[in-house]
Amino acid sequence: MSDFLSLAQSRYSCRMLSDKPIEPEKIEQILAAAICAPTAVNKQPWHAWVVTDADAVARVNETTRFGFGAQVFIVVGAAADAAWVRKFDGRNFADVDASIVATQIMLEVQDLGLGTTWVGHFDAPALKEMFPQMADYDLIAIFPIGYPADDAQPAPMHATRKPLADLVDRI
Repeated sequence: MSDFLSLAQSRYSCRMLSDKPIEPEKIEQILAAAICAPTAVNKQPWHAWVVTDADAVARVNETTRFGFGAQVFIVVGAAADAAWVRKFDGRNFADVDASIVATQIMLEVQDLGLGTTWVGHFDAPALKEMFPQMADYDLIAIFPIGYPADDAQPAPMHATRKPLADLVDRI
């Protein structure tokens, strides 16, 4: 197992993917990481769609300009009606739970030597129309997945972080 902090620090939003095929067992490992993600009250109110068919990949690319040449996409959705709801204020945790799953997907992709980025800029209504099985979900993210291209690198601002004192209060 990798040192988690090293894994987290080495992960970057890979926006240049090669056309090298991804081994099916790596997709299965990514899904294994997703399925073990913690969710509120273990309700698991999420679903993922692995898009590998060339025609389906082309349709996903019609909904976003951020496909980055991927031959594989994983779309993550949240099911509000299946989620835990906090009784004090009615806060539904479906999007939180799906985001935890999505984060584990992103980190497992990195750990496997693949690249991805969290794509939130996509036409969700169009995606749901093209893929009716997604219609009842709040679509959280699309992950274009592939091997990083030889010249892929982090964005210039990748390592720029606010000081800890600006983000954390100790009380």
